[in-house]
Order: sequence, then structure tokens, then C-alpha cells
Amino acid sequence: IVVGVNVRNRDLESVVKDVQAIIERDVKIPTGYSISYGGQFENLRTATARLKVAVPIALILIFVLLYFAFDSVKEALMIYSAIPLSAIGGVMLLYIRDLPFSISAGVGFIALFGIAVLNGIVLIEEFKELKAHGVNNINKRILMGTKNRLRPVLLTASAAALGFLPMAISTSAGAEVQRPLATVVVGGLITATALTLVVLPILYAIFDRKVHHPKKKTKVNLKALSIVLLFFLPFFGRAQQQPM
Repeated sequence: IVVGVNVRNRDLESVVKDVQAIIERDVKIPTGYSISYGGQFENLRTATARLKVAVPIALILIFVLLYFAFDSVKEALMIYSAIPLSAIGGVMLLYIRDLPFSISAGVGFIALFGIAVLNGIVLIEEFKELKAHGVNNINKRILMGTKNRLRPVLLTASAAALGFLPMAISTSAGAEVQRPLATVVVGGLITATALTLVVLPILYAIFDRKVHHPKKKTKVNLKALSIVLLFFLPFFGRAQQQPM
């Protein structure tokens, strides 16, 4: 016997958990009978398992590429700090709009993390450029760099946020998939921009005060990058082999 249920105004997983609790409490199942939950709920569990693999791999690859770009773990970590603060903004806006965390929201976080590091790269590169041109006073360098890159940073964040805004406020068919994704990106970009303009210069001032001898910057080794990508391919393969 197949029983179909359409879920509205709630997330699917919590509805299934409530149904399971009621059945376990109130329904006596005869011997030889069993209950299974399929359809969209089964797809949800499969997609969740894949997301648990995809998100860590995306985070690791972002850090690896940042290290290749700057040849410095310290600078890569400074820019990488945009990721947790952007995640805070995405979670907060989901909570404010009373939207459940879904697979589309998880995909939105992956997109958000990629966008969040762009402004950090722009700002750190400007600081390094000013230092190379003889601006050795760190406070002056930060003020000049932040002023020079204020408009590019705001433009990058606002362009992405405004692009996702129609999806965030959509109420048409398919909006239940679009809204969480766009909400995560819009909310995360707000806090990520605050990090880029306020927190990142502070971190740069703290970590750059120590006198150090910069290493000779090496070009990105494409073979090394290929090895890193090949290392993570089996994890994607395992995720794809899970039953639908």
C-alpha cells in the first residue's frame, strides 16, 4: 500500500520524524508487515549524504587554491576566515525568514564560500601591492588599501546579492527550492563584506607586524593541483554510487 503525502510550510525531514513517532506510539503493525519511507524523503537522505562529502571537499579545495595563489599559509588563512563569518550571516537570515535548512541551502553555502573569498583576495593583494611600492607604515597601508578597494569590494558583494534577491523573495512555482539558496547567499554576503572591510584589515595588522623575510613566490604547479584533484575524485565517486 502506497500512501502519498504533500508537505507544505514545513521541512520534509521533521514531518517524517513526526509521522514515525506517531506510528511507533499509536499503530500496531501485524507480523510480516513493515513501513518504509521513500520518494522525496529518500532523495533527501541521499542528497544529504552527498552534501556531507561535497562541502568538506569544497572547503579544502578553496584553501589549497588560496595557498597556491599566495604561497603563504598565513595569508590563505586570513582570507579563509571570510568563510565562517559568511556562514553566520547565511544561517541568521535563514532563521530570521523561518526557512528550514535544506539541500538547496547547502548548495547555497558552497556558492557563498566561493564568493566570500573574492573580496578578501582583492584587499590582501592591494595591501601587498602598496607594501611593494614602499608603503611600510602598516596603518597607512591599511587605510590606503581599504580606501582604494572599497568600491570594488562593495560592487562585488552587491552585484552578487542583488542577482540572488529575486530568487530570495520569489513566491512562484519552485520557490521552495530557490528561496533557501538565495537567502543563504544574500545573508552571507552581508557579513562577509563586513569581515572584508573591518575584520580582515585587523587580522592583517596583527599578523603583519612581525618582520619576516618573504619567500620567493613560485608559480602554481599544475601537476600538483592535478594530483590534489585526483586525490578527491574517489570521494565523489563513492557519493555518486549511493542508491537513489
